[in-house]
Amino acid sequence: MIENELPGISASEVGEELFQRVFRKHSSIMLLIDPENGIIIDANRAAARFYGYTEEALRAMKLSDINVLAKDEIYAEMQLALNERRNYFIFRHRLAGGEERTVEVHSSAIETREGILLFSIVFDVTDRKQAEASLRLASMVYQNSSEAMVVTTTDDVIMAVNPAFTKVTGYAAEEAIGRHANLVRSWRTDLDTRKGIRRTVEETGTWTGEVWVKRKDGEEILCRVTINTVLDDDGKINRLVCQFSDITHEKESDELIWRQANFDALTGLSNRSMFQDRLDQALKKAQRDGTSVALLVLDVDGFKEVNDTLGHGIGDKLLQAAAQRLLHCVRDSDTVARVGGDEFAIIVGDVTDVHNVERVVHAVLQSLAEPFRIDVEEVYVSASMGITFFPDDGVDGAVLLKNADQAMYAAKGKGRNRFRFFTPAMQEAAQARKRIIADLRVALAENQFCLHYQPIVDLRTGAIRKAEALVRWEHPEHGMVSPAAFIRIAEETGMIVELGEWVFRAASRQAAAWRNALHPDFQVSVNVSPVQFQSSGIDHDAWLAHLQHLQIRGGNVVVEITEGLLMDARPEITNQLLRFRDNGMQVALDDFGTGYSSLSYLKKFDIDYIKIDQAFVRNLEPGSDDLALCEAMIVMAHKLGLKVIAEGVETDAQRQLLAERGCDYAQGYLFSKPVPAAQFEALLRD
Repeated sequence: MIENELPGISASEVGEELFQRVFRKHSSIMLLIDPENGIIIDANRAAARFYGYTEEALRAMKLSDINVLAKDEIYAEMQLALNERRNYFIFRHRLAGGEERTVEVHSSAIETREGILLFSIVFDVTDRKQAEASLRLASMVYQNSSEAMVVTTTDDVIMAVNPAFTKVTGYAAEEAIGRHANLVRSWRTDLDTRKGIRRTVEETGTWTGEVWVKRKDGEEILCRVTINTVLDDDGKINRLVCQFSDITHEKESDELIWRQANFDALTGLSNRSMFQDRLDQALKKAQRDGTSVALLVLDVDGFKEVNDTLGHGIGDKLLQAAAQRLLHCVRDSDTVARVGGDEFAIIVGDVTDVHNVERVVHAVLQSLAEPFRIDVEEVYVSASMGITFFPDDGVDGAVLLKNADQAMYAAKGKGRNRFRFFTPAMQEAAQARKRIIADLRVALAENQFCLHYQPIVDLRTGAIRKAEALVRWEHPEHGMVSPAAFIRIAEETGMIVELGEWVFRAASRQAAAWRNALHPDFQVSVNVSPVQFQSSGIDHDAWLAHLQHLQIRGGNVVVEITEGLLMDARPEITNQLLRFRDNGMQVALDDFGTGYSSLSYLKKFDIDYIKIDQAFVRNLEPGSDDLALCEAMIVMAHKLGLKVIAEGVETDAQRQLLAERGCDYAQGYLFSKPVPAAQFEALLRD
């Protein structure tokens, strides 16, 4: 190389001619520079090619035209070379086209006829410097990367690791280098998977995915892994570079978020969101395959009573146990979801025979009807279930769910522990219900209701001293509507609170009128819905103020409640019942004998009357079981200081049998149907 042949020599030593020949034709870039003014005295062909100027043009240029340094800096560097304090420099030189290159310059002072010049040999080291910078960057990344890196041979022997490898795996570099990669390999990644990874790397040169890694302490972690290859001069794989990071907690977090979004936290079943997705998928598959899907919706009968009497803790455990029983009644391919408090849904796919669905239904009903052992309690519940089919009953998931709900409510309406298939008649009933709800709102706004009164007769004297107020709906199109057609819907929608308030005030006004006209102790009883208690829909202070405004006592109004309300142990229910007693209002227990009342409840809430349900009165005959039951209820009530009213009395024989057993009062069609107030007054005159 010229730097080994020429440094430190002068033209006079080798001869001017020889120097010129070498200078002109040498392949290295050579420059002769006047250090006094920084002018390029001469440049060879290689220099002209490199800088992009002609030799003649270069000979007239200043060094500052190609060196990006400032002039004073260039001058200082030349002085170092002249004084032989430095001969090696790294500069940035600018080419004719404006491109800048990194050059390595070896400069020496030489003696010529023109005086002392600097003889410079220039080497383009741009690519080398970039490579070195890349290597330094790669080394820095390798050493400081948060991702573990390991270099192995093609036989999986570890050649090098970075600090992050130690942090992730627990193995120090000296513990890993020279060992087989099995050192950190978890056998949770099976052999077939590992073979597939190696095959992909050999075919494509890279692989990315997730594998399990075993740490030094034995813990297995899930890692996101990338494998790349390093080739030798023949293009064959020489080294494997593997980088990986621990994503175990990330995956656990993702899994937790996914489970929270798609599964019920209490039972572990699919939640409503997952249920909707599974139903959509089942319907699409059935459409492709030409099969059917059955959708079952069930409600746990008696769950509210368990929650109220035994507590929410027992209720939660009951739901968990019920969920497990449901899972054992279906196939693995079917979906069981909790879609509400005590409401579950089951998707049965690939249905080809309705009898297969019936087997599932019977299995569910039988399973849930068996007693549950929850802690020390033995709990009995059952299920009401509605069933609908795709595509016979609908092709949309929302429609099918609505159909199954309707069928379930129809089953519940018929009693517990049974099922119903959806029918078009249910759809018609649902539409009719919607119309009633809409009309009820209008009726409340326009005051379309009225009260009819049914006399309650004293069986000892035949006198009428009481009446039950019964609401009627004067519909502008359909005429008089029976309470049976709208009271339950009013309760379900909450409109019973507003309606009940109107009934109480209207009945109180009538009680005040009859008290003044007929008898100071005349009583009117009003039915109060459990919903009014549960919704805190009774303003006792307002009711009492209303009675005081009418100048009547609380005793002129009797509140009729159902037996089921007494079973509700919540403080707000208990307090409201006791407020009636404190305000002097009497309480009658309607439909006695059909519910779950106990003697302790009758005394606790200071009940004044029990009303024997007409189911016991309807078939009264001498020597009959119903007569024995009525007699027992009358005796029990009198022992507790309660009066007895028999409902549904339709014949004189029934009246006489009840009177002989000491029954206090009776009401029924024998005496009168419920009639408007004017007719009731005429009845009293007669």
